[in-house]
Amino acid sequence: MRRTRPWLMLAVALASGGLAALLAMRYLQQKATPLAAQPVKANMLVAARPLAVGTILSEEHVRTLAWTGGPLPIGYIGSPQEVVGRGLMGNLQENEPLLESKLAPKGTGGGLPIIISEGKRGLTMRVNEVSGVSGFVTPNTRVDVLLTMEDRSTAGEPATRIIMQDMRVLAAGQSLQPDKEGKPQSVPVVTFLVTPEQAETLALASQQGSIQLALRNQLDTLEVKTNGTRRSALMGGPIGRPPARRAASRGTPAPAPQPSQQVVEVYRGGVRTLMKF
Repeated sequence: MRRTRPWLMLAVALASGGLAALLAMRYLQQKATPLAAQPVKANMLVAARPLAVGTILSEEHVRTLAWTGGPLPIGYIGSPQEVVGRGLMGNLQENEPLLESKLAPKGTGGGLPIIISEGKRGLTMRVNEVSGVSGFVTPNTRVDVLLTMEDRSTAGEPATRIIMQDMRVLAAGQSLQPDKEGKPQSVPVVTFLVTPEQAETLALASQQGSIQLALRNQLDTLEVKTNGTRRSALMGGPIGRPPARRAASRGTPAPAPQPSQQVVEVYRGGVRTLMKF
């Protein structure tokens, strides 16, 4: 009897422990709930087809998409009535969401004026295929403007210099202008985003010489200081303007050139004498 008692107590203990573990597991299974976020359901407007900057939106330009994913984008729009008549401030691809940050305020219309910030101007200039970097100048690219003209300080010698750097291009396209015979012809034009002072400089530069554009990296915003170059520099001459000559002051006349003289040393009776001829 004494030998079976410890085994009986051990069996009771094991049964009690197993029952407690089973009850605890069932309790945890009943209380545990998944922490996954509930999907968000809403309507969101997307572009029905690729749309260019400045487009005035209508109901045909957009379509409604049922959003059932995660958090909605900030500034999303869910009703077509909120976008009809408003202009686009950037290009949109098909199925790209329409956000408030990409639309002009109501009543401001469309076209380029809506993307010109306060204090800036849009200036359109005529270019050719060469000066326009052969079609690589597109909206939102950055360019430097080079001017080539005769420099009066170098006796009319042609010179080239960068007059503006890191200029933003708003638009690039074609414009119809009459040729010498009055017939319409397609001419490449580029529209820059400039300040009023820059607009004056570009307008004058386009009338005084030849304008050339140099395409630059979007991330390269550092201004580079140059001295320009002259035609004589192409053949090994100095680059930039030659040093200016100092003009004689008006109050002090320049000294007259002295005639050349020859000095002869003569000895007479041990006496040294200098004679000039």
